[in-house]
Formats: sequence, structure tokens, C-alpha cells
Amino acid sequence: MIPSRRLVYQTLDFAHPQRAPRHLWTLPWAEMYHPGAVQRILTDFPNDIGSPKHTFRIPLKTQGEQHEIGIYIDEWGCIFTNYQRGVIGEVKDPLIKGENWEDKDALRLPVELLSFDRDVVNTFCRTSDLFVTAGLNVNPFERLQWIRGSQQVYIDLGLRSPGLFEVLNRIHAFNCELLTALAETEVDALTVFDDWGAQHSLLINPTLWVEVFKPIYKDYVDIAHRHGKRLFMHSDGYTLDIIPHLIELGVDAANLQLFCIELDRLAPFRGRITFWGEIDRQYLLARATPAEVEQAVIAVKETLWADGGCIAQCEFGAGARPDNVYKVFETWDKITKA
Repeated sequence: MIPSRRLVYQTLDFAHPQRAPRHLWTLPWAEMYHPGAVQRILTDFPNDIGSPKHTFRIPLKTQGEQHEIGIYIDEWGCIFTNYQRGVIGEVKDPLIKGENWEDKDALRLPVELLSFDRDVVNTFCRTSDLFVTAGLNVNPFERLQWIRGSQQVYIDLGLRSPGLFEVLNRIHAFNCELLTALAETEVDALTVFDDWGAQHSLLINPTLWVEVFKPIYKDYVDIAHRHGKRLFMHSDGYTLDIIPHLIELGVDAANLQLFCIELDRLAPFRGRITFWGEIDRQYLLARATPAEVEQAVIAVKETLWADGGCIAQCEFGAGARPDNVYKVFETWDKITKA
């Protein structure tokens, strides 16, 4: 049996993997309410991709429990309010509220993240045949919204507010420092998790994305590739407008809401980037029949598989039916095994 790490590299390089690599994402909700189903899926279809569990020499300045009802304060000081167990809450009260960003010094960089234990990471990489992603993600656009509030960020981007760019530059510089530290370990890939899409369009004008955020993403890709790592990116929503730019930058794998974009519109990118999932969470996993899920997986494979280039990934999150999640991995195995 081919080791998982090699299988993922073959997939990224369109080098005839023996099957599509597997990667189940489980929100705590699934583990709370469907623990048996989660275990069954992982037993029958073990993951090929994993991340180390990080420990920090300097404790993170967090408060509360991220996936429990109540208030959670993350390592940046952003305050999340959560009304449902097993999922992540929302920021209702941003840190920076001044009209002209006069209170921008309220932003405190979470330098404690840089104290992650390198030995723990390297030991995990050496003792596992999984393809290892870094496990600490950067998210410049989301972070900006959590610090400032989404509506005000859109306004400030339109007005080209100097305060916004000053804070974004601070966030980006810290992200580069963190990614560089992670890239100096033995992980296989760095990860960027940033939600860019609404249901039918990008959240900002695509021209603005190219002007402001494409150079930021270029820095992240360059850090990864300079250290011999791959760059994986996640975004929810409709992201068709930026996919050509992600390919140009050299993003190796993208986790996108394929069914939000529509598969036929993604066909031109077949063989040019690896699609790191996913199968639709809005209808298919939550309300469809297993037969519909099977047909959806087949459609993804027929549209996007190019002797690799697809990872069998989906999210077992709030509302997903266990049998549908199981069917995703069962189908991928059946249609891609050599």
C-alpha cells in the first residue's frame, strides 16, 4: 500500500495516484452528536492528510472554549459570541471602532504563536506517513474583519483608508513571520484559510482583490515554495474570479465550494490546480440522498480529475447526514482506485 504522504504528492503533481487521497474535516459538532459515525468513517477510510497538535512554550492569551456556548476570546483578542455547541461563534464587537482607525493600537499581535514547539512538530512528521499540513493557519482578510467588523472593512477598502492598510500590513508581516517559522519545520504544506465568497459573487470587487490581496498571497506562496513546501488554501463561497490568480501565484491546492461555483465553470482549471474537495454542505450533505451524493462525487471526478488533481475531502459539520458523509469517501475510493 502506497504511503499517504507519497499519494498526496502524486495527486498534487498529477502523477497517477492509486486513488484520491482522503481528508475528512470534522467540526466538534459531529464528534459531539455523531461520534460513532465519525469513527466508522475514519476506520473504513483513514485520512491521508493530518496536522500536529501544537503546544506552545508561552501560553496563548485565550479565554473560554471556542466551540461552547458563550464568549471565547482568541489569541488576537477578538471576542466571539457563540449560541450553539460544536461550531465557531461570530465577532459582534470589533476591537477597532474609531472612524479613522485612531484606536488601531488596540491590535495586539499574538507573538505567543511563534513559541510553538518545533520538536513536537518535527517528531509528528517523522513518525507519521501522513501528508502533514502545518496546523496553524493565516487568514488576513478574515482577521481584518474580526478586528474591524466586516461592513466597516468594506467601506474602508473602498475609501482606501490609511488606517486599514497600516493594520493590514501589521497582520501580514506577522503572518509571514509565522509561516516562515512553520516552513522551517518538516511539515509538507502551509495553509491559508480565508473566506472570500458570498453565495454568487466575491465579497469584494475582484479588481480590488488583485490590487490589495494578491501581493499578500504571493508572499505566502513564495515562503512555502522557497522552503520546499506546498501551499494549501481554503475559501468558502463563490471564488471563480480569483482562481486564475491563485493558479498564477502557484497555490498548490484549493479547498473551494465547488457546487457554489458550478462544476462546468471549473472545468477549464482541470489539471492546473488540485481541488482539495469539497462536496456541497448546503444541500447534498445535509438533505440529499446517498445516491445523489454518489452522483455528485462522480461529477466532480469526471470534471476535475486529471490523473490526480482532486482530494477526497468534505466537512462533517452541523446538519450533515452521517450516511452522506460516508458515501462521499466510499464513492471516491470506488471510482479512483487503480
